Amino acid sequence: MAERTYIEAITECLRQELRRDQRVFLLGEDIGGFGGAFKATKGLQEEFGPWRVIDMPLSETAILGSATGAALMGLRPVAEMQFADFVSCAYDHLVTVAAKQHFRVGDAIPIVVRLPSGGGFSGGPFHSQNPESTFAHIPGLKVVCPSTPVDAKGLLAAAIADPNPVLFFEHKHLYRSIREEVPEERYTIPLGQARIRRAGDDVTVVTWGAMTWTAAEAAVTLEAEGTSVEIIDLRTLQPWDREAVLTSVRKTSRLLVLHEDTRTAGFGAEIAATVAELAFEQLDAPIRRLAAPDTPVPFSPPLEKAFIPQADDVVRALQDLAAY
Repeated sequence: MAERTYIEAITECLRQELRRDQRVFLLGEDIGGFGGAFKATKGLQEEFGPWRVIDMPLSETAILGSATGAALMGLRPVAEMQFADFVSCAYDHLVTVAAKQHFRVGDAIPIVVRLPSGGGFSGGPFHSQNPESTFAHIPGLKVVCPSTPVDAKGLLAAAIADPNPVLFFEHKHLYRSIREEVPEERYTIPLGQARIRRAGDDVTVVTWGAMTWTAAEAAVTLEAEGTSVEIIDLRTLQPWDREAVLTSVRKTSRLLVLHEDTRTAGFGAEIAATVAELAFEQLDAPIRRLAAPDTPVPFSPPLEKAFIPQADDVVRALQDLAAY
């Protein structure tokens, strides 16, 4: 075990996969000598050369078009978008081509798209979005949102080994704000398997990414008030672990779905609908959703803080649920 930040765990995984499998290569804007916008690939081009760590033109369409073609030829590309927001430029390659190719002709398309996402840095509406629900809706794509260094490393290794296109959302706020002991050897964590982040008996919070830390902070406050909170970290949105969520809700009888993405048609709605359909009789209170409002992400730091759900917001929502 060695202590790693979230971004160090990602870099370590990329280095190990490049060493392990000659089919793996990286491509993206400024990922070579510059090391990427957030330095996740720093030093990798020096070690593996410019044909395994490829600096690409300023074109997300070119990056993911090249990745799709390389995957069809048997390689395992790992593409980096400088910000998750810009993946929309390559939407057609992902949704119309990569996601449908196996259905069309049975080909494997082992692409991983790394997507630095989320707010908290006053990046405004073009560098702060959480578009995971957009792609969780698309058959043929897998969507991963790790919240810890251990999960980031293990889930990324599993994503690279997966035969399907995987969108790997990395919350920028987590890159250097958290650290933990991470196994130094290669390991994988199965996609589609949730983690009980905190065990509890009175109310369930289902969340993912950076919001797991916000939920954990709120749970400490609620515990001091005598309310026991169970936190389910989905880790993967597509496929998502329905049984883990249903098992927790059947135990606590109360559910709060928490995410940083905007509220309307966010992935929380899918979770709420599933629980209402399959565990309605076990509920003792209405399902609550806590999410960002349906607006673009503000530039202003105070407005951005008001936009992103905070621990105090989670505390109030849980207090309301526990009062039923």
